[in-house]
Amino acid sequence: MEKRFNLIKSDFEKHETRILPRFPFCYLTFKPDSNSRVYEIKDISPTGMQLSLKEEEKSLKEDTVLKGEIHWLGKVLSVTGVVKWQTQNRLGIEFLKKREQLSSLENFLHIQEMVKRLKPLHKLDHGLEIPARLKYWLNSDGPVEVFVWNHSDGEIAKFQILYLTTFFEWEDGVGSKTGRILSKRNVDSPLLTEDEWVFHIDHSLDEEKLECVKTLVFHIPDELLPSDLKTFIVRQLS
Repeated sequence: MEKRFNLIKSDFEKHETRILPRFPFCYLTFKPDSNSRVYEIKDISPTGMQLSLKEEEKSLKEDTVLKGEIHWLGKVLSVTGVVKWQTQNRLGIEFLKKREQLSSLENFLHIQEMVKRLKPLHKLDHGLEIPARLKYWLNSDGPVEVFVWNHSDGEIAKFQILYLTTFFEWEDGVGSKTGRILSKRNVDSPLLTEDEWVFHIDHSLDEEKLECVKTLVFHIPDELLPSDLKTFIVRQLS
């Protein structure tokens, strides 16, 4: 079974990989009712989440039901899910499709909530090694990542926006791509803290994904992304 929420895989799918910086601190966590351990949530969407595991943790059987609380910078949400897969470092949980829970998750992951929790990592001093040409890096602990890269002359070279399960990328001279996030894993690097992301790339631009990303960009305040840069990004989305 492939280690992702969408378990149906076509031989005709086009997969691409990106190595992107990773912020080493996470304020989005899950605490199960069954023990006192607190897990970092590495990915989350209205359908499920991926939890970070330590190497010594015991395996959980598939279809084990987990109840607990998601904590995110003062917000708390009670959820129930089912274990779908486990690797050495990650645990995949699918949320139960209860109407009340789905509604609570949608509110918890509302775009305005995610934007309120965006951190301008390119401005913060956490001892991070920021890649030289990474001009802007916004992060909201998993649900949203925005990377804007420059050429050596200062012009925009490319940008990537990851929004829940949606991926959008524009690259100078190449154009735009939309896709779906399949997985990510930690990459050992002597210089940078990084993740390897795997995406399913759409055969053509997905209009629904474009509209979702456009809405996200509109909600990002100018103090995080300058208005002229947002205008440029929206132009590529259109």
